[in-house]
Amino acid sequence: MAVDIIDLLLDGLESEEELYVYHEIVHNRHVVERLRERGAIFVDTIAEIPEGSIVVFSAHGVSPAVREEAADRHLKCIDATCPLVTKVHAEAIRYEKRGWQIILIGHRNHQEVVGTQGEAPNAIQVVESPSDIPSLYIDDPDKLVYLTQTTLSIEDAEIIISALKAAFPTIHAPPSDDICYATTNRQIAVRDDAASADLVLVVGSNNSSNSLRLTEIAHSVGTPAHLLDDVTHLQETWLDGVETVLITAGASAPEHLVLEIVDHLVKHHDGELQDESTIDEGMSFSIPPTVTSFLELRNITVEGKSK
Repeated sequence: MAVDIIDLLLDGLESEEELYVYHEIVHNRHVVERLRERGAIFVDTIAEIPEGSIVVFSAHGVSPAVREEAADRHLKCIDATCPLVTKVHAEAIRYEKRGWQIILIGHRNHQEVVGTQGEAPNAIQVVESPSDIPSLYIDDPDKLVYLTQTTLSIEDAEIIISALKAAFPTIHAPPSDDICYATTNRQIAVRDDAASADLVLVVGSNNSSNSLRLTEIAHSVGTPAHLLDDVTHLQETWLDGVETVLITAGASAPEHLVLEIVDHLVKHHDGELQDESTIDEGMSFSIPPTVTSFLELRNITVEGKSK
């Protein structure tokens, strides 16, 4: 959805307009480079954006402070935050209003965690590992809840959650699991099938948390694993003595990058493809109204662009 938003907005720009994106729209090098070639300008601070310009907030979400800074610069803001991240933001806001303290499980400097913490800075404490738990300051353990970064490793989250429950037996869980369904499905698949493979290839970029987790899961069951952006990074020595390769991808990796690797293995290594994917995720997200309104003013159709 977030990538579609950038493409649609670029299609609808007037000749003198520029489109700015606050942080990488998703953590995938190929996606970002393609959009940059189309004219998207990626920035790390709101101050870099000229007043009155169009800015898109990335799929990882932003804090209210960033929105306020953008408003002060009179920017036209388009929100491409993943709805699953928005759900965690809403949970943080709701629990803060109740007067509860929130433990946010995640990587402290990850853009998603920074944005979520910004929704309730006085109520949220970030925990990256069980070793952080003794230093937490808890007023009332009966009014305590944990939330999680959506792209965490399931195993890592479970270890921290178990440690939190041991330290605070009455801690509350979120109403529903916060970890992204796409992240969860891929992690379960690798956990279940990596031991049956000689090698795991994960298509994704080094700055993608969920892609890195997939390689870690493969290593944890004893199977060599490599993270690669595309087929050009495939090293033939990785395939020495290998009969079975498990191929998976980070949640934001374009499908064509996966298919190019599959095609290479089939053509150059006499590979035989066995599609073991059995999950129909059946999830769709509509293009936000702010985007459709912007494009309708310019007679740009958005039909068929929901993902």
